[in-house]
Amino acid sequence: MPVHRLTALLCGVAVSAMATSSAWAETLDDGAAPLLDAVLVTGSTTDSRDLGGSVQVLDAETLSTFAYSDVNRILRQAPGVYLQEEEGFGLRPNIGIRGSGSDRNSRITVMEDGVLIAPAPYAAPAAYYFPRMTRIAAVEVSKGPAAIKYGPLTVGGALNLFSTPIPDVEAGKLSGRLDILAGDYGGRRALGSVGGWAGLGGGWQIGGLIEGLYEASDGFKSLDNGGDTGFEITDGLVKIGLRSDDGRHQWEAKYQRYDETSDETYLGLTLADFTASPYRRYNGSGADVMNVDHETFQLTHRFQISPNVSLTTLAYHHETARAWYKLNDVRNTANTGWVGIGAVVADPVANAVQMADLIGAPGVTGRAGALRVRNNNRLYSATGVQTVVAVDFDTGAIGHGLEFSVRHHRDEEDRFQQDDRYTMVDGAMVLASAGAPGSQENRLGEARAWSFFLRDEMSFGALTLTPGLRYETIRLKRTNWSLTDPARTAPTGVIHSDVDVWIPGVSATWRVSPEVLLLAGAHRGFANPGPGSTAEAETSWSYEAGARWTRGGWKAEAIAFLNDYDNLVGTCTASTGGGCNIGDQFDGGAVEVRGLEVTASNRFGDLATRGFAVPVSLAYTLTDAEFKSSFASAYGPWGAVVAGDELPYLPEHQINLTIGLELSRLTLTSGFNWVAEARETAGSGPILASEKIDERLVIDLAAEYALTPNFALFGTVQNLADETYNVSFSPAGARPGAPRLVMAGVRARF
Repeated sequence: MPVHRLTALLCGVAVSAMATSSAWAETLDDGAAPLLDAVLVTGSTTDSRDLGGSVQVLDAETLSTFAYSDVNRILRQAPGVYLQEEEGFGLRPNIGIRGSGSDRNSRITVMEDGVLIAPAPYAAPAAYYFPRMTRIAAVEVSKGPAAIKYGPLTVGGALNLFSTPIPDVEAGKLSGRLDILAGDYGGRRALGSVGGWAGLGGGWQIGGLIEGLYEASDGFKSLDNGGDTGFEITDGLVKIGLRSDDGRHQWEAKYQRYDETSDETYLGLTLADFTASPYRRYNGSGADVMNVDHETFQLTHRFQISPNVSLTTLAYHHETARAWYKLNDVRNTANTGWVGIGAVVADPVANAVQMADLIGAPGVTGRAGALRVRNNNRLYSATGVQTVVAVDFDTGAIGHGLEFSVRHHRDEEDRFQQDDRYTMVDGAMVLASAGAPGSQENRLGEARAWSFFLRDEMSFGALTLTPGLRYETIRLKRTNWSLTDPARTAPTGVIHSDVDVWIPGVSATWRVSPEVLLLAGAHRGFANPGPGSTAEAETSWSYEAGARWTRGGWKAEAIAFLNDYDNLVGTCTASTGGGCNIGDQFDGGAVEVRGLEVTASNRFGDLATRGFAVPVSLAYTLTDAEFKSSFASAYGPWGAVVAGDELPYLPEHQINLTIGLELSRLTLTSGFNWVAEARETAGSGPILASEKIDERLVIDLAAEYALTPNFALFGTVQNLADETYNVSFSPAGARPGAPRLVMAGVRARF
């Protein structure tokens, strides 16, 4: 969607909203509408307190406090979640849960509005598209036995994101919002939406929502020879709803379109250069750019058959086209092969010739065609339909909440890539030769899956027992074509594989008193191999036990967990540093991840009676993870592993503390996030400087001042102390977290 069109749409939304009615609802409906109740583990923070299984809900109020667009900053509010930052804006998140691998979210299930949203959730779950959090209304983080409801990836957990619902306002009225912010490094954001319901007669209502997002930045990194290092995103959403006055039928059609251009790279810095100038970028990354186009179509129907029986059906299709044109490697000194950019910056002395080509000093002409830039051109699609039947009934003194769901899904990843060669001339990259399309990679990965899930929440007075069982039957196929056959006239190989797996789980809660709830659970973890892989499926057994406590305004939870892997699987990707054949998978054997998750919150004072309120919340994660066997692997983050080695990118401690002050018109909120150091590769003992992910304390502030009940000034400061820290050595070299970023503007609610 062109910027001028989106800007016009946002302005139109604002003008229409203010002109139509002053009696519009003040805010949009929080979180997910009842339409999606059946595809939730829980619908609210209150409900999650009574669940077996660990579930955190970040609702609309929580998300609006800082108005983060970076999913990393949002999810650090949930314990048991591990985040490997990459570019500082949250464009390419790496999220793990309870010790699952974090690379491109490929070991967790990610959904939007109950639908698998990774570009190809079975064939290639790595997230090169991720919903922009600016427009997300609520987040549900499910761990433990709660995660098997979703699948197919149940090793760590699941994220269910919820887009802005059609406002649940009185028929004939509308609700809307408009946020406009600007700030450091050319940062700018505009988000607007308007929607509501109208009577059709005959017992029916029709509703709709239009939402538009524009978000951009010039980037906080600096190329040696100048140039943009930021991004530009447009994201549009349209929903049309139909519902009966008696609430028995609800229909919703959703269309969403996302366009991104980001001048991002996998090339980081040598440790020495990072220490001297952490926000520098070498000229060798000057041509790097990612272009993403994503479309989602979804149709949802909920039928309340009777007061105790409901049927929810979702049909969906989404397509993602992404081309990341980025530096891949540098010609070796003997001119007989190539050296990966990760290896170059890891040892700049041994690769001095290659470093010179990367840096591109002024007035110097590098070796002809020494820089190889890969057009990582890929097309993804996913299509499916899923149905959930929920039935509530009693058998004697036992209450049952029975749920059965079935999903048919198919997806594919089409790789059609090429390499171009460049020469560095006076700090600028000059094309030396262009590769033929399909000459670097020419293959298609496909997956077909049927999934079935059954669970029964059985209540025996103070005791609730919830057994569940998931079955996945997956058919994988990989077709390879010759690199000299762009027309794909004859495959050079077709590889078929099948996966059939039962995934059981059970949770239990015991209400000891009105204030104390004990919980425990166990479930089978599973992650399927990719098409053409020779690795075994990733499997584990996971256990948890803990307690929840509520008294007055206090709410607290402590859950201990153990994720016991039978076989941990690593996937070779460029984002993990390469050094192996991209797409190959490696067995890591037995691994144990143990931990403790703690949350606590309270709201001191009372705004209505005392004139102020102080909300406080805490999330803490303790983690201990180690390999149980020794082996050697070509997978970069592991390498040569000795039994007892710690896993990479899993800090021992993570703490997130939020403290607010609410006055009649002014709200101030501070967030403190501390993460202990972690290692970049598997190992034990003191962490070498060349492998250390920095410990850091990052402080964020947010302020909102209400000029009227529906109009406010708003501002945020991320990384208040301007802390400099290295978040990763992957994909290729040291990479900084975002520096101090200030954004300010206005918020309107109608």
